[in-house]
Amino acid sequence: MELLAGKTGVVTGGSSGIGRAIAIAFARHGADVVVADVQEEPREGDVATHELVRTETDAGSSFVRCDVTDNEDIERAVDAAEEFGGIDVMVNNAGILGDESFPHTSEATYRRIMDVNVKGVYFGSQIAGRRLVERGGGAIVNMSSTAGLKGDADHPIYNASKAAVRIMTYSLAEELGPDGVRVNAIHPGFIDTEMNVEDFPILGTEREEEARLNIPVRRVGTPGEVANAALFLASDLSSFVNASSIVVDGGSTYTG
Repeated sequence: MELLAGKTGVVTGGSSGIGRAIAIAFARHGADVVVADVQEEPREGDVATHELVRTETDAGSSFVRCDVTDNEDIERAVDAAEEFGGIDVMVNNAGILGDESFPHTSEATYRRIMDVNVKGVYFGSQIAGRRLVERGGGAIVNMSSTAGLKGDADHPIYNASKAAVRIMTYSLAEELGPDGVRVNAIHPGFIDTEMNVEDFPILGTEREEEARLNIPVRRVGTPGEVANAALFLASDLSSFVNASSIVVDGGSTYTG
């Protein structure tokens, strides 16, 4: 069964990691996909996501170079969906970590993290939301994090940014719901992506086993498991789900 047949999705940060998995999952369920990212090449070093979609599914796909801190870039990404009939689903997935040692964090680091993780989601929702209202409805999926549910000393700015995404999601759901646009958030936990290899090294280090022991299912999640949550929220299976958060973390947030 194709859950998104005839739909078009725009996925920011769609070249790599969770965004890549979402783009592929959408395509496998019948959606055409616009991959919007600052780089075309996936961090995993594989074939470009939009090319993979074209060769491995029957869906159409395109790549748009998009820095989500630039509203004109977001506009171009949403415009690109017109090639496939117009946007039906917006996934605000792009996000970054940074060097956030509290006593030494620079203002530039603070602004960069907040601009990508919060401003990018806000204006991504605004720009896509206008189109979705015009089209009579649709879905917005915002990528938060378990870091948006509880704080830790290592990433105070990242935590704050993801908490902002969570609360923003609820506000936008109330605003856009009457126009048929559902807005929901996903909170991934420890997922096997390059972010946990390069940006915040845990996988492949002595810290990995400790991290696994803090997850009740005793393993790391996969990007595909997060993509399944996005697929649910984008599809009619979640037609009465709005202003909600789905936590994809193996149980670690509320049992650890």
